[in-house]
Amino acid sequence: MITKFVTEISAKFNPFSACAKPARLFLTFLPPNARANGTSISTTLLPRNSTEASSVRVKFKDGKELNFDCGKMNIKGLVEEVNRHSRQLQKAADLTD
Repeated sequence: MITKFVTEISAKFNPFSACAKPARLFLTFLPPNARANGTSISTTLLPRNSTEASSVRVKFKDGKELNFDCGKMNIKGLVEEVNRHSRQLQKAADLTD
């Protein structure tokens, strides 16, 4: 996963819910040095009896913000969407260099 252009990641999930799996897996896909590269990562654990859906919010350096509802999306779709926008930013950065 390309995290070079990501500035902020916020995940909110109930760890006991089945729909929290994409959010948990997305956090494990982040490289160990993501915080050192300037990415702000925050997680919010919802209580066990919470009915609120799991979600992941990703902000990029160009200001674009992607919000994902983990109940409707699997991990593959989540990573593809983040990589799609990161590749666009990479292409623009390569053209300006």
